[in-house]
Amino acid sequence: MLTGILLAAGRAQRFGSQKLLARLPDGRHVVEASAANLLAAAGRVIAVTGRDERLMRVLDDCGCQVVVNEQALEGMGTSIAAGVRASEVDNPDGWIVALGDMPYVRRATIALVGDSLLARRGIVIPTYQEQRGHPVGFGREYLTSLSALHGNSGARSVIVTATSRSAAVLHLLAVDDPGVLADIDVPADLR
Repeated sequence: MLTGILLAAGRAQRFGSQKLLARLPDGRHVVEASAANLLAAAGRVIAVTGRDERLMRVLDDCGCQVVVNEQALEGMGTSIAAGVRASEVDNPDGWIVALGDMPYVRRATIALVGDSLLARRGIVIPTYQEQRGHPVGFGREYLTSLSALHGNSGARSVIVTATSRSAAVLHLLAVDDPGVLADIDVPADLR
């Protein structure tokens, strides 16, 4: 069993307002689409937010377990750690770490990341046209490293450390999904 970790605690400074609650052309909130795609592939999703009651309500209505990261301003690493620690009671086989501002990643792509992770363990990163994207899968063996993250580099340090020990732990998964690279940064991205 894998657990999805949806990172939704960012400040959205470039967007000018709470981009995760902006509406897509189909009427859904950005984060609602991101959560639905992750839920379809992972089953259980822990959404990590800051103290935003409206965002928390939307994510709860989507079926996510909402965890508030009181250290969200310290960076994405603290949100990943909070999500992974919250999942420990279920003893998952690994995690699919997704970003709340990436609603265009296809459900099938997320499922491929999960299937690859369950088959191989290690770290699975989808690529599109040779560019690394999201979401990223991490096997259970990274529990301690992910739980200790801090700062704003996300899980990059875990990937660098793991691959410096053995390049074989990293699995780059080529997908035909430009959504793995497409995040919402400015209102014009709401296509």
